[in-house]
Amino acid sequence: MNRSARHTITEFVLLGFPGCWKIQIFLFSLFLVVYVLTLLGNGAIICAVRCDPQLHTPMYFLLGNFAFLEIWYVSSTVPNMLANILSKTKTISFSGCFLQFYFFFSLGTTECLFLAVMAYDRYLAICRPLHYPTIMNGRLSGMLVSFCWLIGFLGYPIPIFFISQLPFCGPNIIDHFLCDMDPLMALSCAPAPITEFIFYAQSSVVLFFTILYILRSYTLLLRVVFQVPSAVGRRKAFSTCGSHLVVVSLFYGTVMVMYVSPTYGISTLMQKIITLVYAVMTPLFNPLIYSLRNKDMKLALGNVLFGMRISENT
Repeated sequence: MNRSARHTITEFVLLGFPGCWKIQIFLFSLFLVVYVLTLLGNGAIICAVRCDPQLHTPMYFLLGNFAFLEIWYVSSTVPNMLANILSKTKTISFSGCFLQFYFFFSLGTTECLFLAVMAYDRYLAICRPLHYPTIMNGRLSGMLVSFCWLIGFLGYPIPIFFISQLPFCGPNIIDHFLCDMDPLMALSCAPAPITEFIFYAQSSVVLFFTILYILRSYTLLLRVVFQVPSAVGRRKAFSTCGSHLVVVSLFYGTVMVMYVSPTYGISTLMQKIITLVYAVMTPLFNPLIYSLRNKDMKLALGNVLFGMRISENT
């Protein structure tokens, strides 16, 4: 098909969540509060890691970068969703839609890789504590963080570029609050089985590789924890790892429902709710889970907040 036919559609309509104007205002207020709390919570973790010398360790370096990632991940969807709720036309430009598509999947892939790296860090800290300082040093942790960002952002430009070159002749209505793979492919005028296969194969490899590595790491880790003679030591290990497992379960559970299991039996509204969980709610819960279950982080956050209050009063 020629170039003019490909670009018949210049914008898409994101229907978002159904409801009257009062419901839309309620949703706008709710998502705005969630977004602000997400920025504040993850921003507080970044400040605590930077300002507290006791947190200048590989574990908290990874956690600080993870909080930074979460800010960008939630920002790839929520600001546009908020603007869309208040908009009468609910449109997003063709290029804007595919930019959101790219950043959403790239940041999601980066999050999967970060969770695997954090599992590796906990495995070394608990299963090989004597070798941990020499193995997980500043250089290795920096390389692992760089690896996560590079792989996450270099994996999707080519597939998404080819998807953007498919003919979209109309209609241009997407029954979702973001530009996702299935709604976009449903609007294409011509099938693209090879591009679709490559995209889903790539996503599945990342998901399965990281979740299998995380499960393997924690299986070995739990074996070591159960052998710890001290009840205090076991509680400390479970407290440190429990928060990570909660984050992993929440994120991977919802992502796999959307991108691995068949979704033809799931209503459109339920798909939107599931997407909300891993795209919006998980970045909100992460700072709460990590801070409330970690004594060092709670102390550091208290010092940061207390220091800010002192500086404001002087």
